[in-house]
Amino acid sequence: MDRRKTIKTLLVGTLGGAAVVGVGSCKNDSTGDLTDGLATTAETESDGLYGRTPEEILWDEEVNRAVFFNESELGVIAVLCDIILPATPTAGSATEAKVPEFIEFIVKDLPAHQLPIRGGLMWLNSESNRRYSKIFTDLTEPERLAIIDDIAYPDPDDKYPERKPGIAFFNRMRNLTLTGYYTTRMGFDDLGYQGNFPNVWDGVPAEVLKDHDVDYDPEWLAKCVDQKKRMDIARWNEEGDLLT
Repeated sequence: MDRRKTIKTLLVGTLGGAAVVGVGSCKNDSTGDLTDGLATTAETESDGLYGRTPEEILWDEEVNRAVFFNESELGVIAVLCDIILPATPTAGSATEAKVPEFIEFIVKDLPAHQLPIRGGLMWLNSESNRRYSKIFTDLTEPERLAIIDDIAYPDPDDKYPERKPGIAFFNRMRNLTLTGYYTTRMGFDDLGYQGNFPNVWDGVPAEVLKDHDVDYDPEWLAKCVDQKKRMDIARWNEEGDLLT
């Protein structure tokens, strides 16, 4: 099962929809380091890229000083994030992009996530103990995936209602993992996302016009798609006709 390929298919063309949580500001650098977006006051003043108000900077500092997850919980989160987005020959894993740190920040910044995620971690360890008499991080990879597959791809006939808390937890973690990863440079590179960049518009491609059985009026084509005039300001007559 190629989990990353499946997720990328879902994301292409819907990158904006992946941002399911309110993220303060995740600066994208060559390392894909999400914690750069959680900079200190000194860093924000020196790089000029953070774009935070003084009140927001103080809030971020307060959030960064707080501690919510313990080491055991962060260990489970790290394993789970890498199951959702493992490394490939061409892209780093979720933990390489510091997604667990992102999730730690988000649950402190948006406390509504705290109870569902902590409860979900407890469910995951309870299910691991029930099936294998071990906590989740002590399971073998096949054992972990056996549990995750049941909550990531639940039975449509709902034969196992006791899995509902795990399903809800995994959906939340998957959304947070994708948001964290695909708002980093590493995630952008994985998608081949280039962002906005300047180009020259030469009109709708001829093959597209042909598919729709339309064509440009030669007079309008000369006025609107003449690159020599692209810096000219359009002029209109009183009837609303384009002159130049």
